[in-house]
Amino acid sequence: MDLCDINQIKALLARHGFRFSKSMGQNFLIADWVPREIAKASGAHRDVGVLEVGPGIGCLTRELAGRAGKVVSVELDRSLLPILEETLADRDNVEIVPGDILKLDIRQLTLEMPPFSGFAACANLPYNITTPAITALIEANCFFAITVMIQREVARRICAAPGTGDYGAFSVYCQYHTKPEILFEVPPDCFIPAPKVTSAVVQMTVRPAREREAVTDDPEHFFRVVRAAFAQRRKTLVNSLAANLGGQRTKEDIARAIAACGFSPDIRGERLSIPQFAQLSRALRGFV
Repeated sequence: MDLCDINQIKALLARHGFRFSKSMGQNFLIADWVPREIAKASGAHRDVGVLEVGPGIGCLTRELAGRAGKVVSVELDRSLLPILEETLADRDNVEIVPGDILKLDIRQLTLEMPPFSGFAACANLPYNITTPAITALIEANCFFAITVMIQREVARRICAAPGTGDYGAFSVYCQYHTKPEILFEVPPDCFIPAPKVTSAVVQMTVRPAREREAVTDDPEHFFRVVRAAFAQRRKTLVNSLAANLGGQRTKEDIARAIAACGFSPDIRGERLSIPQFAQLSRALRGFV
């Protein structure tokens, strides 16, 4: 069965009485090059275990299973389970786990796989859970790479450079933990039903702990500063931090910390790179 052939997909779904759910953001691929290229980029091979999120009817799952030692695929929509049982019947290295990826113990899912040389995450993520799902995959701290297909606008935010309109707290978060790269875009006509936006595939190569530790020895405080800096991005950095950082730091303390870093007094948070945020975070810790 060709799981990207629109006629075969419609027959499959009709046979199982499946109805698309808008609330779950379901869009199935009908362009076979897309799952093939995603699997190829994922880093999957025989000594790698892959965690997939949202298999749909299994077109990407099959591609991953042809490369990986094992694929554990998490599916929230239970009406897709009998479909997946049919479409993946000949893939004995695939395990379907019913459940919500935002509520499952992701690390435990990888620990239950064989002791592979590494684990990768791969997903065609529903747009409505993109940010929390990526955050959960990163915080599981068990993958060497996370490859996801998401809305193009979010992909651009993840990879945005300082000083651009797309750059924000989530950009800093993702770039602190990973090295993200947009691999290719996927137009709406590659899906059924066609979404109203263009998608993009992003590969996020996870940074080793030593790289993250070299940035800051206090990531909790670092990200508190980052979030405060972007909380009111139209304001200057000093005003946004004064309004959102809290604690015992006065506006004057914050202004002195910014000056000590050599930054302009009217600079905005969106201008700061990750090393500069780390520098500011260290300076602000002196005023606790």
